[in-house]
Amino acid sequence: MNRAAATLSALCLVLSGCTATSSDLSEVARSGPAPALRLVAFDDCEKLAKGLRKATMDAVGPWGFNTLPGGMRTTLNSGAVPEAQAKAAGGDQSFSGTNTHEAGVDEPDVVKTDGKRIVTLAHGRLVVVDAASRKVDGTLALDGASDSAKPAAGADRLLLAGDRALVLGFDYADPQQGGPLLTLVDLAGAPKVVSTYRTDGALLDARQVGGVARVVIRSAPRLAFPEHSKFPDDEARLAANRSAVAAAPVEAWLPRWSSTDAAGKKTDGHVGCGAVQLPETYSGTSLLTVATFDLGAAGLGSGEPVSVAADGGIVYANGPSLYVANDQRWRVNGPLVKRAGAAPDPKTQLFKFTIAGTARPKYAAAGEVPGWLLNQYSMSEWDGRLRVATTADDASTVYVLEQRAGALAESGKVGGLGRGEKIYSVRFIGTTAYVVTFRQTDPLHTLDLSDPAAPRALGELKITGYSAYLHPAGDGRLLGVGQEANEQGRVQGLQVSLFDVHDLTAPARLAQFQVPGSGSEAEFDPHAFLFWPATGAVVLPVRGEQPSALVLSVHDNQVTEAGSITHPAARYAQMRRSLVIGGTLWTLSDQGLQANDLVTLAQQAWLPLV
Repeated sequence: MNRAAATLSALCLVLSGCTATSSDLSEVARSGPAPALRLVAFDDCEKLAKGLRKATMDAVGPWGFNTLPGGMRTTLNSGAVPEAQAKAAGGDQSFSGTNTHEAGVDEPDVVKTDGKRIVTLAHGRLVVVDAASRKVDGTLALDGASDSAKPAAGADRLLLAGDRALVLGFDYADPQQGGPLLTLVDLAGAPKVVSTYRTDGALLDARQVGGVARVVIRSAPRLAFPEHSKFPDDEARLAANRSAVAAAPVEAWLPRWSSTDAAGKKTDGHVGCGAVQLPETYSGTSLLTVATFDLGAAGLGSGEPVSVAADGGIVYANGPSLYVANDQRWRVNGPLVKRAGAAPDPKTQLFKFTIAGTARPKYAAAGEVPGWLLNQYSMSEWDGRLRVATTADDASTVYVLEQRAGALAESGKVGGLGRGEKIYSVRFIGTTAYVVTFRQTDPLHTLDLSDPAAPRALGELKITGYSAYLHPAGDGRLLGVGQEANEQGRVQGLQVSLFDVHDLTAPARLAQFQVPGSGSEAEFDPHAFLFWPATGAVVLPVRGEQPSALVLSVHDNQVTEAGSITHPAARYAQMRRSLVIGGTLWTLSDQGLQANDLVTLAQQAWLPLV
């Protein structure tokens, strides 16, 4: 197939059905370098299997997908814990909800509230608390059930939509074939299981818009490699492993799923060949699958899954679009690269899907940028363009990408940020970007992205330490949560900074608050961060000899301590989350939920959850 035919084929790639009818990977490769990353669909399962087998044989080593016997798998994720950012102004201000990246796009967490009830997961149970009476209103055991209509253990996050909760976890009932387990729970009365959904792989992340959840799953092929001890050397083991891959049916790569309803009726299936797309470069050792669930429906059903043959670990969504980023570290760390003796430049693949209503996601575009992303904060879509912050070589860059004929093509970039340093946090707010880089000091870079063809770096503030999370505080101010450090870059303890960013050419720090020798979960998971603009309260868990929830007050360009909250058995009660409902500040720890007055911090109730 020539370049023109390959390009026309790429334009027809929509995950809901359209396929390229005369393509395979070798033909795509012969078309020459592409100006932007393309995905290829196949018109039958055998052509798909051919591409998957070839790529997997290239990626496999003498010891399977490990670099050494018992070593770590070389198909790595991003290493970043998915984080969340703050809701924009607006909406119901009577309760705080989950601190999320984008307004109107919810993210799974260990606790949820709709302002009337609090739903959380604790020690194998789902617990519902009535916020008004401050009493437990219902519980549901989630562990150890053998009934197929009930979940096994491993629930760790949830989403909430009306009277339905979607619990996300891992199925430990089958130690050999365990995988993501989703449990739909009805909360209208006593909590009860409505439906369950099991699939292969590992749960990467999820996003919810309205009552519809999109769940992203990463899976590996189910390949039976021969016993390695039977072969005399690595060359023989490698040949045997490649033979096993060559003999595997396409079903070995296609993720399986099964769902049950409240009556225990089970339905099985797998991702269809026509719902799988292949990038031009991939390892064949991993598939990313997006499943869709209407939380108001009678059950979870098939999830209408669609897949891309890619690895990676970062999910971002803003409502109309969902992106999955694959930083391709398998290309740098994989056995094929090690045998070749040269590693390619680090690059990140980006896959864009459009998500609307309850419809299955549609592939919209793909692209590639140099460098690696830190986390989901490194991406932001604004006015239809994706902004991406990456670190590569000795500096960091912000790229602006726009969709052109199925590709995410560069429209502008600004580089040279923090030479010799790495990105520690990113925050995009409208047409402005804030990037923190760090090695020994913390430059806060301010960028103007109003002209997507010519983004500009305007200002830089150098201070000791760094901010691992940035949060808008209104009135041209920015809050940073991270670590103080000495001049040599050695961290000293938790630090909260208040920045003045009115003038992007001259950012300044107005105030800071430090807790020496400590840290906070909010540094790597901002679901743990709470900012309540109505009172100027900032609440975040603090790790230390006596775990607590630190309450700060942001007023008159100052950050001062309002107090701290501890739970009974405080030595063991590691704080996790905080939320506001009316005039009450709720804090969640490993031991229970506590209600305190938002202003005075006087204790109002204690609900043990153990």
